[in-house]
Amino acid sequence: MNRLNTIKTAIAVAVALAAGGISTSTLAAPASHTTLSQLAQDRSIGHPEVVVTFTGAMPTGVTVAENGRIFVNFPRWGDDVPFTVGEVKGDRVVPWPDAEVNHADNAHPATHLLSVQSVVADGQGRVWILDTAAPGFSRPVTGGAKLVAVNLQTNRIEKTLVFPASVIRPATYVNDMRFDFRIGKAGVAYVTDSSLSGTGAIIVIDLDSGKAVRRLEGDRSTSPEPGFSPVVEGETLLQRHADGTTAPFSVASDGIALSPDGKTLYYSPLSGRHLYSVSTNLLRDPDISESQLSAAVKDLGEKGASDGLESDAAGAVYAGDYERNAIRKLPVGGQWSTVAHGPEILWPDTLSVGPDGYLYFTTNQLNRQPGFHGGKDLRHQPYALLRVKINAAPAPTR
Repeated sequence: MNRLNTIKTAIAVAVALAAGGISTSTLAAPASHTTLSQLAQDRSIGHPEVVVTFTGAMPTGVTVAENGRIFVNFPRWGDDVPFTVGEVKGDRVVPWPDAEVNHADNAHPATHLLSVQSVVADGQGRVWILDTAAPGFSRPVTGGAKLVAVNLQTNRIEKTLVFPASVIRPATYVNDMRFDFRIGKAGVAYVTDSSLSGTGAIIVIDLDSGKAVRRLEGDRSTSPEPGFSPVVEGETLLQRHADGTTAPFSVASDGIALSPDGKTLYYSPLSGRHLYSVSTNLLRDPDISESQLSAAVKDLGEKGASDGLESDAAGAVYAGDYERNAIRKLPVGGQWSTVAHGPEILWPDTLSVGPDGYLYFTTNQLNRQPGFHGGKDLRHQPYALLRVKINAAPAPTR
C-alpha cells in the first residue's frame, strides 16, 4: 500500500509540473536559504502618523478641540501620575487647566481631579473632563465622580456637575461621554458605566439641573458578552494574578458615540465585539420602562473588540479593534472596513475626530499591564498619540 501511495504521489507531482503548477526550483529550494523576513508578512493598512509620544504614565483619553488644541488624560491606575489631564504643547504635555486642580485631594473631591478617564471637546468652546474618582478602580470617592467643563478661552473651570449618589454604585467606573446641546436648557450628556465587578449602564445627566438617571442597567447590551475570550498579541487576555490564579477580562459598557442629529446613541461593552444602538428620545423618556427600552435596543452585529468609539459629521461610526491592532469604520448604510492596521496600533483606546480631517487615537498597550501578566509590567515606552486621515469633520453637538 505504501508503494502504491508513493507511485500516486509521484504521478501527481509529474502532472503538476507538466501543467506548470509547481516549479522545480521551488521543490528543490532548501529551507536554510529562506529567512523569516523573506516570507509573506501581515500587511499594514492606512498611513498612521505619530502626533506625540508619552513616557511615564499611560494615557487613555484624547480630544481635539475645534481650534485644534489637543488634550489627553492619564488615569491613576498605578503609574506615577503627576497630573491626570494635560494639554499637548508641541512635543510635551503640560497640566491643564492647571497643576493645582490636578492635585488629587480626597478631602476636597468636588474641586480636584482624582482620576480622569476621558476628556471630550464639545464644539462649543469647552472641554469636558470625566473624573471617575476611582483611582486604581477603587470604590468611587464620595462626591468625587463628576463632569467638569473648562472654558477654552480662559482655561478656567466653567461648570462642575457632581454625579448624584443615586447613579454612582460602589463598583461604578464612569468611562466615556458624549454631549447634545439641542436638548433642554443646557444640554444633556450620555455617560457609560464600565464597571469591572458591578453592572454596566448608560447614565443620562441634565447639564442644567445636574439630575441624572441610570438606564439599561445590567442590560445585555451594557454587560460583558457571555463567553467572551479576547486574544491580543496571540495570547488570551485574562486577569493573571501573582499567585497564579486567573479571572476573565470582564468589563461592561465602555465606548460611546452619538449620531450627528443626536437621535441615536451607539455603545459597546469593552468585553465584547458587538455594536449596539438605541434611540436617545427613548433613553431620556422617564415614561419608557427598562423592559421597553431594552426591547428597543438594536444589535448592529460584530465590529471587533473595541475600547473607544467615535462618529463623524456624515454619520459614520469608528471603532478601535484591540484584537487586530486596527481602527475600523462603518459608513451609513455600508459595511465595516479597516481604516488603519499595523503592529504599532497596540491597544487603540480613545478616538477623536479633529477639525483637520484626521481621526486621532491613543495607543497605550493596556493588555501588557502587570495585572494581565502575574505582576510583570510588559509595557514598552513610549506610548503614543497617532492620527490617520479620514477626510471627515466632527459630528455636531448643536
